[in-house]
This record gives sequence, C-alpha cells and structure tokens, in this order.
Amino acid sequence: MRLLPFPPSTLGEAVVNGSLAYVVTTLGCLVGVAGVVIAVIAVRKSRSASGPKTKAAPGDPFRDRDADALRGDPRALKPGDIVEIRAVPYTVRGSVHLVEGGWSWAEHLLDDAGGVKRWLSVETDPDLEMVLWTSEPGATVTPGAPTLEIAGRRYNWDESGQARYTATEGTGLDPHGTMRYYDYQAPGGARLSFEAYGEAGWEVNLGEELRRAEVMIYPQGGPETVR
Repeated sequence: MRLLPFPPSTLGEAVVNGSLAYVVTTLGCLVGVAGVVIAVIAVRKSRSASGPKTKAAPGDPFRDRDADALRGDPRALKPGDIVEIRAVPYTVRGSVHLVEGGWSWAEHLLDDAGGVKRWLSVETDPDLEMVLWTSEPGATVTPGAPTLEIAGRRYNWDESGQARYTATEGTGLDPHGTMRYYDYQAPGGARLSFEAYGEAGWEVNLGEELRRAEVMIYPQGGPETVR
C-alpha cells in the first residue's frame, strides 16, 4: 500500500505541536530540578540554624526556693531594697560584688533609720550563708596570727586571700579594684574579718551569722548602677 504524504498544512501543525510539547516538557523538568535544589538548601539552612543543643546548667537541687518566694532572695539584693534583720529594717545603700578564682560573694552596705551603718555579706558556699557585720574602728589588732583575741573572745584563722571587686554608688569605694582579707571564726559562729580595699589600711569588723528566718527582703530599687 502506498503511503500518502501529509498535506503541507498538516505537517506544519505537527511540527509546531511537537516543538511546544518539547518546550513544555523541558520547562517542567527545569522547574522540578529547581524545586529539589531549593528544598535541599532549605533543609541545610534549617540544620545549620538549629545547631547542636546545649544543656542548661543544672540548678541547686537543695536550694530553698520556697523561702526565696516567701522571704525574698538574698542573692538578688540591690541598692534601694529594704532588708529586715531581726525585726530591724535597713535600706541597702550600695553593694560590692567580689570574685576570687571560681568563688564569688556580695557585701551590702545597710543603713537604718538612726543612721547606723552595717554590712551584710551574702555567699553561697554551697549553702546560703549570711553574716551581719559591725565595724570596730577602735580595734588595734592586726591580721596574720593563727589566733586573735578581741572583745574578750578568741578567734581562729579561717581563710585569707585577695579578690577583685565591683562597687555601686553609695559604698564610698572606687568602682573597681582589689580587696585583701583575713577571716577568723570563734565557737558559736562569731566572726572576725579584716579587709583592705586598694591601698587603704585594714578595716576590722565583727560578724554574726544569720539564720534564714531572721532575714526578710522587700525589693524596692531598680537595676544596680556601677559608677
């Protein structure tokens, strides 16, 4: 059987239709490839952004958070707060934060209604420890000996060292510097401390360790400001 040739018009339409089909198929492939590339890039960016998870440092399981909620957190004391110690209210005039190696603690200058100034030290070692200090400007003892006697009580050397400090306004200290110290203890929890800030001489303080139930905190002030 003889095959009849396509008429010219029919042949042209077939060529055009075939070209369009090729173009559409090619575009479809390109779109599919682009979609795959975009998806791969998005997955890589997501993985890069998330990165490895770091675990938060575990908190102290023995910390008395109920007491923090009911009586205030001594670790968060700042200038302007009110502290009631053994039923006597004090205002925090200024704070000193000290660091020695891996240890840190704070000392807060307190002022009562009569203008009496005392210091409250707050340390976690690892349990919370608070000591109320009274200055002894007339004391003639000097630190260094294994035992010292003052005000009829004998104190034994406990520790000594040098720390870096940062002070807020109201303490009368330079904003930054170093502090040398000697700490002594007597039976029953009585404390004796010698401190020297910068090039100043020794300041002598007698301390009483406080129980948590003896301290109530009423936050009042804003954020601490360092000079």
